Amino acid sequence: MQRISFIMTLFLVMSCANDKTSNKLFSIVNPKKSGIDFVNEVEDGSDFNVLNYRNYYNGGGVAIGDLNQDGFADIYFTANMGPNKLYLNQGDWSFIEVSKKAKVEGAQGWSTGVAFADINGDGRLDIYVCNSGEVKGDNKINELYINQGVDKEGVPIFSEQAQKWNLDNQGYSTHASFFDYDLDGDLDCYILNNSFKKPEKIDILKTNRNVIDIEGGDKLLRNDGAVFTDVTQEAGIFSSNNGFGLGISVSDTNNDGYPDMYISNDFWERDYYYINQKNGTFKEVLNSSLPTCSMSSMGSDIADLNNDGAIDIFTTDMLAADNYRLKAMTVFDPYRLENYKFRQGYHYQIMQNSLQINNGEGRFSEAANLAGVSATDWSWGALIFDMDNDGWKDIFVSNGIYRDIMFQDFATFINDKEAIKKIIMEKKSFDWRDFVTYIPSNPQANFAFINQKKATLPKFENSSISLGLDQPSFSNGSAYGDLDNDGDLDLVVNNVNMTAFVYRNNSNNSFLKVKLKGKTKNPFAIGTKIIAENNGLIQSAQNYTARGFQSSVESGFILGFEKDSILDKLTIIWPDKSQKILTDIALNQTLTVEQDKSPTVVNQQKIKVNALFKEKSASLKGNKKHQENIYNDFDHEILLHKMLSTEGPLVLKGDLNNDGNDDFLLGGSAGDTDRYFVGNGKGWNSSKKMEIVFEKDKSFETTSGAIVDLNGDGYQDIVLGGGGNEYQKGRDHFSLRVYVNDKKGGVIKTSSLLPKIYGNFSCILAADYDQDGDMDLFIGASYVPGNYGLVPKSFLLQNIGEGQFIDSTPPELSRAGMITSGVWNDLNQDGYPELMLVGEWMSLITFLNEGGQLKANRKTPNSTGWWTKLAAKDLDQDGDLDLIAGNWGENSPFNATPDEPLEMYVKDFDQNGKTEFIINWYPPQEHVAYPFGTKNEITSQVTMLKKTNITYDAFAQKTYEMIFTKEQRSDASFFKAEELRTGIFWNENGNWRFQTLPDEAQLSPVYSIVAEDFNGDQIIDLWLGGNFWSLKPQVGRLNSSKGLTLFGSKDNTFKVVDKKVSGIEIEGEVRGAVYLRQNDVEGIVIGINNSDLKFYEFQK
Repeated sequence: MQRISFIMTLFLVMSCANDKTSNKLFSIVNPKKSGIDFVNEVEDGSDFNVLNYRNYYNGGGVAIGDLNQDGFADIYFTANMGPNKLYLNQGDWSFIEVSKKAKVEGAQGWSTGVAFADINGDGRLDIYVCNSGEVKGDNKINELYINQGVDKEGVPIFSEQAQKWNLDNQGYSTHASFFDYDLDGDLDCYILNNSFKKPEKIDILKTNRNVIDIEGGDKLLRNDGAVFTDVTQEAGIFSSNNGFGLGISVSDTNNDGYPDMYISNDFWERDYYYINQKNGTFKEVLNSSLPTCSMSSMGSDIADLNNDGAIDIFTTDMLAADNYRLKAMTVFDPYRLENYKFRQGYHYQIMQNSLQINNGEGRFSEAANLAGVSATDWSWGALIFDMDNDGWKDIFVSNGIYRDIMFQDFATFINDKEAIKKIIMEKKSFDWRDFVTYIPSNPQANFAFINQKKATLPKFENSSISLGLDQPSFSNGSAYGDLDNDGDLDLVVNNVNMTAFVYRNNSNNSFLKVKLKGKTKNPFAIGTKIIAENNGLIQSAQNYTARGFQSSVESGFILGFEKDSILDKLTIIWPDKSQKILTDIALNQTLTVEQDKSPTVVNQQKIKVNALFKEKSASLKGNKKHQENIYNDFDHEILLHKMLSTEGPLVLKGDLNNDGNDDFLLGGSAGDTDRYFVGNGKGWNSSKKMEIVFEKDKSFETTSGAIVDLNGDGYQDIVLGGGGNEYQKGRDHFSLRVYVNDKKGGVIKTSSLLPKIYGNFSCILAADYDQDGDMDLFIGASYVPGNYGLVPKSFLLQNIGEGQFIDSTPPELSRAGMITSGVWNDLNQDGYPELMLVGEWMSLITFLNEGGQLKANRKTPNSTGWWTKLAAKDLDQDGDLDLIAGNWGENSPFNATPDEPLEMYVKDFDQNGKTEFIINWYPPQEHVAYPFGTKNEITSQVTMLKKTNITYDAFAQKTYEMIFTKEQRSDASFFKAEELRTGIFWNENGNWRFQTLPDEAQLSPVYSIVAEDFNGDQIIDLWLGGNFWSLKPQVGRLNSSKGLTLFGSKDNTFKVVDKKVSGIEIEGEVRGAVYLRQNDVEGIVIGINNSDLKFYEFQK
């Protein structure tokens, strides 16, 4: 009764929707006017319900296309527990339901996906319906309805022929896609299935994706004219019970003319990304092509989102966008399990939507957080199309699940055997429905992201409210098509227990509608590409109809052009790679294009690019892999958002032998020996002599250092700082080590020059700050091992002659912050260098030097951040040094502004002798700060809170101020971060002005900065390296940077350089990089965590 009432309420709301939303881009068409009153009714039964069939609320699909060839697109809905429905478009937003007459209601138990395709090449669209469900007998068989043409009333009549065509699959089918994978002219079929096996029964110790599951695995079937032949195995397609397929997208992603496939898998299994090998087989390349993928991948779509001609990939997941649902409904893998799954071949799966930006050459960068599309709750369909006809594709996400089956309080309840037993005893029977009612039901608004027209990395703004697409619902399949032939794309959404949404698009921007007429066996020209060039803007699209979730969009193209009237150039590339080019085309018309019988085939010639750098790592003799020691920081500090013990290796430039060739030192982790590479004019050799000395100290984690003449003898010495987060090792492992140059190509360790100081040292900066003719040292510390949030002590060591140093640290410098990097820089050009420092939860701090005394500090306003690296260079050639500052970036769940900063409170809240910290953040779509940690994490770290935070529901509604009492919060140290972007601090007469670098610099944390003139224009260019892997699972894995080259310009902006031009493409976590010069060789040496050194030689 409650469900029926809810349906009626929504029906009444929709009945009034036209009047309320007519001024918005989309308006719901009144069901009374349209005649579309379809409801996918799903009701839990005593024996068949969501507790014993996991896909119970996955809902149905939608297909749009002209089935009776009257010029109007028709709509087909699949239903789970009732008949499927076909609505014929009569024009003027009037439809009639003809399912029974057309013989397409379906005879099976539980329909899911639907595809429109011309299976037999007769020019008429056929219907393929996927079936599933935990139902008895063989009524999971998929159905193929072959279009027989129309009757005298114009109703298309269909004949079910799945068995005849060998398409009568009996698995848990989700969807199917029809496309010509072998380019023989007809449409083949990929059937996407969901494993029969229960997810909890999957043995992750065994990666069984190569084991064929005859009944339940995915299927690839080749069209052999009158029948489809199963070629799954010979084509290289995974067809195991590991696969929980929920989405299939097809497109030519590498622009070789052959269609590729992306398969979204739910639960344990990773997604599959298949590259067509052009010989009837596919190669699965996800691990080597995508840095991460979604964990519970649902729907997907593929399209060019930034108008660069390369095809991008978007997949949906179930990450909540608000704090309550995030805390009450979401469970993240433990860090150990996430890492184990990766080692077992499941790749890195992140619980969030994934936006894979195509970098070319088969590589992608994941950028969903940066783009603003990572969190859309329990999401299904992902549709990429130009909603407003402005020439840039937007994203629609359908979401919502009829009951919140991940509600953690329900999980607690259902696992309480005594509570369950009590209910059964009271009812005197066992009925699943008695437990289902304990699961909440909360409709959610769908998301509609409008493209912000970024030509490199796309960014989006959720505009569902302003667009008129924000009705709370339980939406699943969705599809777009031009239902009223006005040149814009309308939208249809299939809902669970609600009337379907039919949205009219009210755009009045210019358009070009392109209808395709292909050759005999592929009349709708599936696989055709289109490229439109106009006023410098290039749009591209591909004609594949199976998109989103369980749905099929209208064939053909609609391109938007804002207010233009003429299109400069249109290129149509047919499936056989032949091309047709049209110019000076009038807009606001429907253009029908036929595939010529003998068009010209154009072979595209690749342009050879001379790269700036070329990898020559072989010139590093004695190169060994950096070995990170195993230590799980989260075992000791569960509230950490990242590991603190994986920040090596350190790379330092020096010249110990005074031969004029740059040498370098590579710092080792605990148990990994430091190494010194000596330049020989053409390359570098690892010094065996120094390795013997360093071997004795390999128990230290080298986190900082400087190569500098400490004792004034004209030869450089080495000072190294210990660090890491393994506090159990004792303070001796957090000390300084000094190696004095023996002037014979080696070093001698000494303990007589520097005072005994201890800390987790992050940077050692050398300068003659007191101008007495010798080098002094600043020793910066980043955090207290085992006690993140406490501010460590840093040191200023003054050289008093002959290499003897004393501690001269002024009080304000001693506890300056959690310092990560810094530089000396004479700001006022009085001969005395100032000290600039950055760090986590720190501003850019300037310590002014007054005649050799660091007496004051100046914090740059609104600059608190999670800074990682600082470098100095005169970028604008005005005679002073500017600062390049590496920061956390914008491609994680964390965002920060001065109005909504990240916050951290530090205190021994439970008075157990160890400090705890609480990080506050602003979740997407909210403007209230909440603790980032989950209930389990916070109450495990601060155990006294378990008594006052019993339910997830209550905890999910609490802010920091509600979790802790006023007394508990008193005296807590407070920190904030307002800026997470990497950028430039321009030196303007000793004051700093911050300017962000391009979005590509915000993809990952930046740990390495090289500033040189790469292109010979006398302007400084930049190379940035970074990434961070060892993060808490809810933060993700920041590894989308492949190294970034930026060309400087006279107007003080920086331009992103393509990887083909730069020649540098790095995989892994870059931690150190320096530019080296020798007689005949120069270039960048790059230190990568847990990997080999890389050297990229500059091509003079």
